[in-house]
Amino acid sequence: MAARSAVGLVDRRDHGVIEASGRDRVSFLNALLSNDVKSLAPGQGCAATLLDVQGKVQVVLLVWVLDDRVLLVTPPGTGATTLEALDRYLFSEKVELRDASGEWALFLLTGPEAPALVARLGGAAPEPRPWAHAAGRLDAAEVRLVRGGGETGEAEIWIAAPAGEAERVHKAVTAAGAVALGPEALESLRIEAGAPRFPADIGPTTLLPEVPFDTLVSYTKGCYPGQEVVVRIRDRGHVNRHLRGLLLEGEVVPPAGAEVVAGEAVIGAVTSATRSVGLGRPIALAMVRRQHAEPGTAVAVRVGDGVVPATVSALPFTR
Repeated sequence: MAARSAVGLVDRRDHGVIEASGRDRVSFLNALLSNDVKSLAPGQGCAATLLDVQGKVQVVLLVWVLDDRVLLVTPPGTGATTLEALDRYLFSEKVELRDASGEWALFLLTGPEAPALVARLGGAAPEPRPWAHAAGRLDAAEVRLVRGGGETGEAEIWIAAPAGEAERVHKAVTAAGAVALGPEALESLRIEAGAPRFPADIGPTTLLPEVPFDTLVSYTKGCYPGQEVVVRIRDRGHVNRHLRGLLLEGEVVPPAGAEVVAGEAVIGAVTSATRSVGLGRPIALAMVRRQHAEPGTAVAVRVGDGVVPATVSALPFTR
């Protein structure tokens, strides 16, 4: 409720940060990632994926372009593997990649009052464009303030602080009114907003076009690994399954991996689920076959020895 009506705080210190520097850093990343990095000016950013040649998602990244470097924010536990994956593509380019995770502390403010809270602490929220960012100050701490991309369905501002200022920033924003959110509250917000999480909902077995991906890809930037598959699906075909929402009856929250069925046929699987605070019922994200992916379709989810009736929903669940 704090995130929906005021401001909540998510501790993101489990995320990794990779720093790319050197003369060729932008062209190198632009040739590898699914979104257009080359068109970004300092102070801008995007979300992107690194795909394999089959178009399957190896990692989802946030890209923040600074004057002299590019910061890549990676999901929890993926910093080292992402750095290794990028390094394999590095040949003669003038690029230095390094793990800078230990130098940064990341926090997310979410809720309609997030920009006002930042202002009360002396900061200025960046322009309301996803992943726009600027250097600023919070309670006298030098930080970088970044507009979020809608993971929670609310106004979002990331705070990227030097690691040594982490506790100071945390105390300042909670004293100013931000309510710390636990993992269950965050899952409720995220799934209500229909935001896929790596690797639960969008991972190494997922083709990029199987999930909502408009904000992750550019069709005009040129080649990158997996691009042929993405374009071929757009122009000449379709995927056989889609990530959709499920509105479940009753009170049972199904586990990840629970089978989605139509009659006796297995037509998909739950990728993540929660009890929605906003909707007052269990909801889930699930990968379901194309023939059953139309919103409003009646399906069921196998939980234990029984089945729970459910209805396919478009995403997001709430607007």
